[in-house]
Amino acid sequence: MAPAPSIPKAALWMALSIASMLAMSVAGRETTAELNVFQVLELRSVIGFFILLPVVMMSGGFAAMRTERPLAHLARNVIHYTGQAAWLYALTLIPLAVLISIEFTTPMWTAILAVSFLGERLSRSKLAAIVLGLIGVVVIVRPSAGSMDPGHLVVLGAAVCFGISMVLVKSMTKTESVVRIIFWMLIIQSAVGLIPALYDWHNPSLGLWPWIFLIAFTGMSSHFCLARALTHADATIISPMDFLRVPLSALVGWLLYHEQIDVFTAGGAALILAGNLLNLQRKTPRVAEAEAATP
Repeated sequence: MAPAPSIPKAALWMALSIASMLAMSVAGRETTAELNVFQVLELRSVIGFFILLPVVMMSGGFAAMRTERPLAHLARNVIHYTGQAAWLYALTLIPLAVLISIEFTTPMWTAILAVSFLGERLSRSKLAAIVLGLIGVVVIVRPSAGSMDPGHLVVLGAAVCFGISMVLVKSMTKTESVVRIIFWMLIIQSAVGLIPALYDWHNPSLGLWPWIFLIAFTGMSSHFCLARALTHADATIISPMDFLRVPLSALVGWLLYHEQIDVFTAGGAALILAGNLLNLQRKTPRVAEAEAATP
């Protein structure tokens, strides 16, 4: 039976997803200081698979993981893996708050694709929320002629991949369970990344393993929580909620890495929060109509 559409429930699941993403950012920075990006992704997928196994068993076992949409899973995970690799690589090049800020072109791509391919409506309030969020990101990043470095472009490419991936996840939740989506994510991404990981493999130091396990757990939990959020509200509502990661990442960067928060960061964060509040307060009955058949 499909869960009833609910903005509060969607917001709760997104809060958990955001917390997982922030923890994954810190773990990603720590692990990529010692290991290459592909090895980090491979370890994350393999360990994540074993973490997921008890949930798989409680959800009907491997028989319940059978899918009639293998090509959709393959396409989604190849695109998502590419985005993840680009995102982790950029994490070694630019500050955390800058990376997350540029990543937030993702909702723009998600909203456009959701309208084009999922039939979702982009209301004025949703559009205003997205525009406010993007303006906030621009204020934080403060781009100027000649200032874009390779890290900025790598994150922009990752954002496009994430936008496509989110739309594919949304379309798949109509027929695929959350557990099945994550199960195939871990299987496919383990296979896709195996050869690149083995090409330049280094045995992790003992002190790095807690960070590896953290990135594995949060890599899984962030997607589980995101998929659950998408069963309670449509993609154009979920995406602006995720803007909260920008001011929170700035705070994490300041606390852990002594990255400074200036007046532009604070101003941009305020715009992003305003967009989120506008979006959350303007729920319409269309959410219930769009999500009634979502498992």
